[in-house]
Amino acid sequence: MVTEAWARIEEWLARYAPASAAALAPPADPADVAAAEAALGLAFPPELVESLSRHDGQRIWANILPEGPPLSTAGIVDHWRACMDVAVSVDGLTPHRPGAEPWWHERWVPFAAADGDAQVIDLRPGPEYGRVGWTAHDGLGDFDAAWPTLGAYLTEVADALAVGAAVRYWVPYLTVDGELWWSTENPEVAPAGARRFLPTP
Repeated sequence: MVTEAWARIEEWLARYAPASAAALAPPADPADVAAAEAALGLAFPPELVESLSRHDGQRIWANILPEGPPLSTAGIVDHWRACMDVAVSVDGLTPHRPGAEPWWHERWVPFAAADGDAQVIDLRPGPEYGRVGWTAHDGLGDFDAAWPTLGAYLTEVADALAVGAAVRYWVPYLTVDGELWWSTENPEVAPAGARRFLPTP
């Protein structure tokens, strides 16, 4: 599912947003994936390994995924370590009300991030293992509208690009420089000159 979704995203980028296509990094070295797993003390879920085997993040910043740019293996480690350091210092690993998520959990693996916020894969044991949710730098973990797997998330992104639909409240735009840009449906907050993508019949 992950490889198929990435193939569809890549095909769309090559056709409509070649500048963004060029931003994707080549596959991760399996040794780097293993080193990242060792650094976190966690075995990455197969879908994350599959995704990293397609793209080890991005060469340069680009707005390719709606919730934040995909992280490299090194970026996963750096973000996880930074969050662990902050969480330990502010008691961020402890939920402070019944039913709430903590600010961070040691079994959350970030795979995309922007401005301190991240999409995470929840590796806590149980029936919801592998779901994709969010953490905010100034809020708590959020799985209220989680995707069941990374593959499901990437498939929704590919589906949305194909028809110009939204992923949550993010919709695809094309900039004047040939880049993909995810923004809200309010065109005033999109880059100047960008137009919302709608496929031609």
